[in-house]
Amino acid sequence: MSASEINKFEMALAYHAAPTLMGIKCGSLLSLSCEEYDLSGLAELMGNQLAERGLRIMLIPVSEKRQLVYIYSGEMLKKRLRCRAVRRFLSGYGYGIDMTAEQCLDRLSERLSEDGFPHEIGIFLDYPLEDVKGFIDNCGQNCKLCGVWKVYGDVERARRIFAQYHRCCTELCAQLEQGKKLAACVA
Repeated sequence: MSASEINKFEMALAYHAAPTLMGIKCGSLLSLSCEEYDLSGLAELMGNQLAERGLRIMLIPVSEKRQLVYIYSGEMLKKRLRCRAVRRFLSGYGYGIDMTAEQCLDRLSERLSEDGFPHEIGIFLDYPLEDVKGFIDNCGQNCKLCGVWKVYGDVERARRIFAQYHRCCTELCAQLEQGKKLAACVA
């Protein structure tokens, strides 16, 4: 793979996953073309570079031409999944109460390969539980605010988080545009 392909992949990760890369969000998800990127090679390369920072990359095939790239903090995801209310909620979608984070990710991957979209994915993206539930209960309609996610609960808190995520993205993308490598910039 070429240096330009690596740079392009790093920029895509920075743009779509900056809050996770900067240590304020447990996980981020982006969909990328298999024709445009050597996703297996890039995920392995970046995964190795980011592992020392506690970050992992998981590829989830969704079609012959696209894969989802889930980048996450193992520790932050474990903490998120330890929440009793989150576990109860996920149990309604076939996630066992005693599943490890890795087993939950395997279950999520299974759910992504089924018909329909598993909207509980918001849990793995660090969206507030009340907003994930609100989205599901309202079929994505009637939200109070639409930003990084659809907000059904605390609008002011969500606005603060959206602004924080935007600052992370702006900062990280600017560093990459200055020629820095992604692994040197992450938290």
